[in-house]
This record gives sequence, structure tokens and C-alpha cells, in this order.
Amino acid sequence: MKYDISALGNALVDTQYMVDHDFLTNIGLEPDSMTLASAEEHSPIIKKLKEMGVDSVSDCGGSATNSLVAASYYGSKCHHVCRVADDEDGKKYLSSLQKAGVKHIGFSKEESKLPTGKCLIFVTPDAKRTMSSMLGISAYLGPKDIDYDAVNNSKIFYIEGYMVTSDENFSAVTSVLKNIKNDKTLKALSLSDAGIVQGFKDKFNEIESYGIDIIFCNDDEAIAFAGTDNLEEAVEFYKKQSYMIAITQGAKGSIVIDQGEEIYSPAEAIVPIDTNGAGDMYAGSFMHAYLNNFTISECAGFSNYASSKVVETFGPRLSKDGYKNVLNKLRKS
Repeated sequence: MKYDISALGNALVDTQYMVDHDFLTNIGLEPDSMTLASAEEHSPIIKKLKEMGVDSVSDCGGSATNSLVAASYYGSKCHHVCRVADDEDGKKYLSSLQKAGVKHIGFSKEESKLPTGKCLIFVTPDAKRTMSSMLGISAYLGPKDIDYDAVNNSKIFYIEGYMVTSDENFSAVTSVLKNIKNDKTLKALSLSDAGIVQGFKDKFNEIESYGIDIIFCNDDEAIAFAGTDNLEEAVEFYKKQSYMIAITQGAKGSIVIDQGEEIYSPAEAIVPIDTNGAGDMYAGSFMHAYLNNFTISECAGFSNYASSKVVETFGPRLSKDGYKNVLNKLRKS
């Protein structure tokens, strides 16, 4: 089967909470960052949240997953390379993918007592999100979990940047890159988190060496990857690169740099509620529009609009009708 987008990323069941900054300080998390944790480390945090009676929303997530779900609801044919356990969360995860029309190889063929991954997401009053991820079985994604034919028959292979944090995950990334047999499959990469870019720069550089075509990031991640002191210097760096890069700037909009040209797209004027999933929505929306032959400017404008709808919502995704309404914006542009 031929696909528009295949993506490789962590399969995490997300639970999202509205908290204040004091709560983050008390549990030792840095605001607007992603940290890895164990199930044992999550346990007292979850207990504290329950005692506080904090409202929450739970769904199947993961950065690449959110991007694929958006693109699939728009009409793109999508395949997800990820690993889930045969447990309650894993069944819920695959059911969510199926509902969105995203294909998947199924439960892991390798036995493991590890659970399906989880992510605690804390949203503060400034709409910023702070994440604590327990990767579980997702950290051990291997060759038996990968449908190489699906990737080779995809127009875009999209790599979630968080995959560099585990040696097994990174081996899966390079394994797929080595097995892409044609020049027609575009390779796209999300930088995911500035701290991760700084901590795993050698792995990102290795991914780049395979010939990346598109990079998605925010301004902090763009600066970290370029190794510059500010965004202006980073932009000049990216103008000299062979790949296209889309840099999101929140309320300032986004910049796409392609073949030395800088294309600015303004943001939508909204009241932000929750920025979690905004970058994922941008990437999924951009890839869908790009594959449907819209101009770079139109792709960026559509992606800004789509992201704004997520930021106006508590949670990283929209309803099925929500995606349909966003797609109307692309058709009218």
C-alpha cells in the first residue's frame, strides 16, 4: 500500500492537567520542557494530583502521533511506526489510531513486561506545557516493529526528534533511514525540544547526514540546532543549507526558509489556552498541504491557522469536525 506520510515516534498515552507554576516547582520540573521519568517517579506525582482534585483530559498522544492524526483527518494516508504493549493502554492506543485512519503494524512481536508509554502534561496559566514522559515499551522499539515496505512506499518519512533519547529508538531511526531505497521519499525531522537538541546534537547530526529534506522546530530549537546565539544568526545559517526548515514562533507566526529564501507567515490573533500539540499540528498540517501542491506560503499560513485552533483548545488535538473545519481554510486559500 502507498502512503502519503509514514512517521516514527513514541507511542504515549497522554494525561493533561491544568496546574500553576508553584506545582511544577514542588515536583522539581522546569517549565516548558520535557523530561524522562520512570513509572516509580510518576506515581507520587499522580497521587498528589488526585489529592488536589485537578481536572484532567486523557488521550493517545506522542508528538508524531498527533501530527499523523491531523494529516489523516485531512485526508492523507498515514502509517505509524511505534511500539505499544498488549495492555489496556496499548489497546486504547491502537483503537485511537484506527479511529483516525492511521495504519499500524499492531502489537509488538517481541514479548516484554514493560507497559505502554505514558506522558504527564502540565499546562500553566500562561498556556505553556511541561511534560514528564515514561517511555515504557516505546523505548525499545526495534526492527520487528517496523514495516520497511510502508516507509519505502511513502511520500514523506517523518522522524520525531524525541527518538534520539533512547539508543534502541535511535537505532530504529537509522535502520529505517538505511533501508529507504528510493530518492522519492522525502525525509522530515522534528527537533522536538531545545534541551534535547543540545544534549543529543551528535545524533541529530547523524540523522541529518542521511539527507534530510524538511525540518520542523520552534525558535529555541532552531537556535540550538544551528549553534548560534540568536534567531537572526540562525536564519542566516539556514539560508545556506540544502533542506527546508519551518520555524514556529508562537504569537509571532512562523518562518520557512527554502533554498535561501525566507518566507514569513503571521500568526492568527487568538487568546491562548494551551500550547501543547501546537508544533505537532503545524507539522502535520504543513506536510498535508505540501503534498497537495500548495505554495510554501500557503502551507505556512494554513499550518499557523491549524495550530491556533489547537492552542485555543485544552488538549493536543481537535475533534473530527474540528479537523474538517480547519481543512476548509486550506480549500478556501
